[in-house]
Amino acid sequence: MTKRNKIIYWIFTIWMCLGMVSSAIVQLLQVKDEVDTITQLGYPVYFMTIIGTWKLLGVIAVLIPKRPLLKEWAYAGFFFTMSGAVISHIASGDPFSKTFPSVLLLALTVISWYFRPADRKVTALSVSVHQ
Repeated sequence: MTKRNKIIYWIFTIWMCLGMVSSAIVQLLQVKDEVDTITQLGYPVYFMTIIGTWKLLGVIAVLIPKRPLLKEWAYAGFFFTMSGAVISHIASGDPFSKTFPSVLLLALTVISWYFRPADRKVTALSVSVHQ
């Protein structure tokens, strides 16, 4: 991996993790604005606890060393969660200003995943060694 790619990976990964942690805290604390948003989108308030918990666990999975298969699952979870948020905002007719944070976290997730180092990728060898 080139030095440039490693720098890109860590910048976008840290930014993604900060965004996931901060939004998870807001969801777990059930901040009024977030409660209003989630209910306006048609989801129950308890959904915030589930999503917030998954985000925190996903950040831990992405940042810990090794465990490439666990990282793949975390990235997949981030992708599904953030793409679902984008679609929910669009479907409910929200303006782009309300959709943008989800779009940004989705983009950060994809860029972090794309530039991850080889030792953080699932390969046939890494799967067979851990079975």
